[in-house]
Amino acid sequence: MTAGPPLPTPHAAPPLPAPERTKHRLLELLKRHGPQTVQDLAGHLGVSVPGARRHLLDLQDQGLIEARTERPGGRGRPQHVFLLTDRGEAAFPKTYSLLCLDVLRHVQTLFGEGAALQVLDARSAELAGQLAAELPDNLAPEERVRAFAAWLTGMGYDAVTEQDEDGTWFIVERNCPNLTVARQYPELCRSELGLFVQVLGLPVTRETRIACGQGSCRYRIGS
Repeated sequence: MTAGPPLPTPHAAPPLPAPERTKHRLLELLKRHGPQTVQDLAGHLGVSVPGARRHLLDLQDQGLIEARTERPGGRGRPQHVFLLTDRGEAAFPKTYSLLCLDVLRHVQTLFGEGAALQVLDARSAELAGQLAAELPDNLAPEERVRAFAAWLTGMGYDAVTEQDEDGTWFIVERNCPNLTVARQYPELCRSELGLFVQVLGLPVTRETRIACGQGSCRYRIGS
């Protein structure tokens, strides 16, 4: 009896190229140990200082790390250290959405169905109050729309402004940083719409919504 052809073996995912593996290890070291000098990082990795510096510059260009000057232990000569940016921190797993879901679920269980929206509306009102200093009343409407879109981008929404042929302005959010929560609690999206109205002082209509499977959250500004 002859043996049949060998069974195919599953293909493992190709390993990362060596430079990318080194960059990944650099990020892990900064995550675990906090700010580090290039000499410290090179020693941990077993590479030359110039080699480590090249990888660090690449990571800086990607916005994943930043450099600052500090004194070790508050004393001694200042030295340059590298640390993760918010974007670099975001590359590591987080459970913020699960925590938020748990909190909202308990809020509704303890205080009733409308309680989650009340909490989220209170948050929106607080954010609108904070934005009042950045968006003074004397701003022209189009300047206010652009400034608000820039603030939204800083909050992770990747927002852009558009203007129709008839002069109508739109804010388009191309990312939803709270998508997991928004899909289970539409109150979050209702509260966000209220924030738009409070900040812009104009009627706002949401035409599309990422949480409903569409490609963006598109807000029409004005009637």
